[in-house]
Amino acid sequence: MPTGSTFARERSPGMSSRDDPKPFSQQIMDESVPPHYITPKIALFTSVEDPENHLKAFRAQMILSGGSDAIQRKMFMSTFTGTTLQWFSGISDGHMTSFPQFSRMFKEQFSMNKGT
Repeated sequence: MPTGSTFARERSPGMSSRDDPKPFSQQIMDESVPPHYITPKIALFTSVEDPENHLKAFRAQMILSGGSDAIQRKMFMSTFTGTTLQWFSGISDGHMTSFPQFSRMFKEQFSMNKGT
């Protein structure tokens, strides 16, 4: 299975349903990213960086690229890899309803990295 972007993962035989997580509410899943939207280059979060700094860099790129709240919710998960992607995959289906909630959960989970 490829690492990095959640969008790049392919389902292969034998993958469990948790390998295809759906932590976002149905309302968020139903919102589409405009086909003309160009995803900015955003560094991956490997779980050793400061989560607050990662969020600041992500938000700055979203402002520059015109990323709406809907786009932010979906694009943020594409910055996850390794342990961070495992954490995201373990969130209950339909649990996340907003980007502020998503970013708060992220900061709480990885707060031990603050200031590193």
